[in-house]
Amino acid sequence: MTKSIEASLSRYQLSEFDSAWGAVQRGIEKESLRVSPEGSISLRPHPDSLGSALTNRYITTDFSESLLEFITPANTDIDECLGMLENIHRFTMQNLEQDELLWVASMPCPLQSDAEIPLAQYGSSNIGRMKTLYRSGLHHRYGSLMQVISGLHYNFSMPESFWQPFREICGSEESLQDFRTSRYLHLIRNFHRFSWLLVYLFGASPAACKCFVQGREHSLEEFDDRSLYLPNATCLRMGRLGYKSEAQKSLFVCYNELGSYVECLHNAIHTPYPAYEELGQKQGDEYLQINTNLLQLENEFYSTIRPKRNVASGTRPLDGLMNEGIEYIEVRALDLNPYLPLGIDAEQVRFLDSFLLHCLLSDSPECNKDEFFEVANNLTLVVEQGRDPELELKREGKALKLRDWAGALVEDIEHSAALLDKSHGTSAYSNSVAAQMAKVKDSELTPSGQILKDMEEGQLSFFDFSMENSRKIRDYFQQGDLDQATVSRFMAAGERSIEMQEEIEEADEISFDDYLTAWNEG
Repeated sequence: MTKSIEASLSRYQLSEFDSAWGAVQRGIEKESLRVSPEGSISLRPHPDSLGSALTNRYITTDFSESLLEFITPANTDIDECLGMLENIHRFTMQNLEQDELLWVASMPCPLQSDAEIPLAQYGSSNIGRMKTLYRSGLHHRYGSLMQVISGLHYNFSMPESFWQPFREICGSEESLQDFRTSRYLHLIRNFHRFSWLLVYLFGASPAACKCFVQGREHSLEEFDDRSLYLPNATCLRMGRLGYKSEAQKSLFVCYNELGSYVECLHNAIHTPYPAYEELGQKQGDEYLQINTNLLQLENEFYSTIRPKRNVASGTRPLDGLMNEGIEYIEVRALDLNPYLPLGIDAEQVRFLDSFLLHCLLSDSPECNKDEFFEVANNLTLVVEQGRDPELELKREGKALKLRDWAGALVEDIEHSAALLDKSHGTSAYSNSVAAQMAKVKDSELTPSGQILKDMEEGQLSFFDFSMENSRKIRDYFQQGDLDQATVSRFMAAGERSIEMQEEIEEADEISFDDYLTAWNEG
């Protein structure tokens, strides 16, 4: 049932929620593998028609030449944001070669070995070579299979008009920059406590190709002769076979204040790690990794959410955060939904906004080491067993059924949805919350539940299921045309990106050896 505005204001101890405060900014980054018409990873280089992966603001690559990443600008209008993402998809599909497809699943297509996965290339500049070397380090440290798992990153920030009045409501005497930063950390702490809910509701990777676990210990069960799965899994991408690192397992990253967060990551970037020292920075004249420390860069730290700030090229992200504070947060726990052309839709976006606003406005006690690892264990349980109706999680050391906790949490999120509904003169946010409550009551309505049901009923392997949906979505994008202004916009962005890469390459004044030494000493 939709909450009243009065009840919602009372829930968050607010005297008001101005309509302008609902104009949240969001941007989406979406990864997708390029695959052949037969479903094998593309070994072709990044298409020239898509511009430079180093400098194109809309279309780049992630770990591999084959792993495309689409980037929308930040937008206060959900339909415009998704419309931009659709236009980027359609333009890309029109410029892929040899009938290539975009793989719609988060877990990758069949792969025989790491050698099949080409590292992303960014040209001959020092910064371009550094980006490729970072990926080489990831390959040597974790293997390339893990790095071509695809996902969605959701960037979220509150409007500028929100912060000063909210600071006054909270009675804070911090500077506006420090207040904004502390409240985003407040959001992040709550996000960690509750991120298992997003994994349950939107996880869409309950199965994988058998080749994905070659040479690795695992607890997956055989679905058929080509697929592995867990019967109640939600999001294997976020589990032990996905974005997990044994080296980082014991790393306690605290989000109580910015200085401790930055210090923790700074120390990890400058602390040698025996296994990586044994590997070595170089083999002969060839660099293998940026350095032999626990983390090569900040981005190597795997987390479901990150505090972010836009910084100038060449500026270290941690320096930007310390100097200017947190500007927005990046949610990194989202699978691609293989049933949706974009991997995400407006209903999910509205729930994400409601969820994140709830995390921002609710009380958020400081985290401690016990809770940090309790939260991590909850996430692992939901990844592997989330649709088990008897599954129990831990909250402050006490066992609680997932279904009961999820129901109470979704009902609580109705309060933030009501505030956003009022801001936008709609009921769409409350409707998005109601749709998630239905999934809490019936786990077969979740994407992971639907996927396994369709695989079982259609007697489809994970590969066959993914190919079938990849072709459907290719057909969807081939049905519509882009207007000429949009085509011209993307073409101009691609052409300008090539010019920018050339300018960067020409501007280098030191050797790559000296550049890398200076970076590691910084």
